[in-house]
Amino acid sequence: MMNEKKRHKKIPRDVLMFNIFGSVVSFVFAMVCAIPFYLIFINSFASEDTLIRNGYEFIPQEFSLAAYKWVLREPARVLYAYRNTICVTIIGTSCSLLMSTMTGYVLSRKDFPWRNFFSLFFFFTTLFSGGLVPWYTLCTRYLGFKNNYIALILPMIFSVWNMIIAKNYIRGLPYEMIESAKVDGANDLLIYFKLILPLTIPLLATLGLFTALGYWNDWYNSMLFITDKNKQSLQYFLHEMLTSSQVLKDLASSGQTEELEYYTLPKDTMRMAITCVTVGPIIFLYPFIQRYFVKGLTIGAVKG
Repeated sequence: MMNEKKRHKKIPRDVLMFNIFGSVVSFVFAMVCAIPFYLIFINSFASEDTLIRNGYEFIPQEFSLAAYKWVLREPARVLYAYRNTICVTIIGTSCSLLMSTMTGYVLSRKDFPWRNFFSLFFFFTTLFSGGLVPWYTLCTRYLGFKNNYIALILPMIFSVWNMIIAKNYIRGLPYEMIESAKVDGANDLLIYFKLILPLTIPLLATLGLFTALGYWNDWYNSMLFITDKNKQSLQYFLHEMLTSSQVLKDLASSGQTEELEYYTLPKDTMRMAITCVTVGPIIFLYPFIQRYFVKGLTIGAVKG
């Protein structure tokens, strides 16, 4: 009887109105945020002439696959670029999460006497850097990053910001659990893998999303270290394609080339097609970790 009364308890009018208003505002805000993505996607299928004549339209008057034909005109290179980016993103994100959480766990331990010194050491690296030229010389001459997949993984493998979030998150866990595990004979590695990691899934999901986006969108390291076309990342391959299309379009406009296809090159729609090809796969990752995202971010940020 009591449960039925609670189940049928009337919601106060002000709470109901607030929930309806909040839902409507959230829905409108979500639709406003989704409109640019929709315009980019739908106009990537528009013809170049229609886009130039009418601008961005919710329903283009003339559809065309010319932009995607140009983007995918070298399918082997596209597959190589996807393979490289996917492998680098998976390996780099996994190693980055391992290093960030492991370092954060060590620096959060109250029985580690050097934690303040190392914390200051890591924080110092966020204020100063050695500069691009010494860093590039170190990576190419001494570390052998030239045309090596390590060049796409190692420079981004450790983030001090992620480490600080991980340290604050782990510090919020009950320290008595660690002490009891030590009493039971568990070593630090066993505590980390069997006790700490299962309790930090929201943290791992949050940091994993940020890190995966960083690896997926990275083209700078590929530009610096990779000259082998089969080892280039997806982002740099598409960036190179967009730059080349601009040059070819300018050459065709100035009459320096007689290739007819360059005159009809869909430069503007190609930009949107490249955006769809680039963003499409990674955007599907967010719904799977959305329930952990807010929790992991807020807990890691507010714990002192």
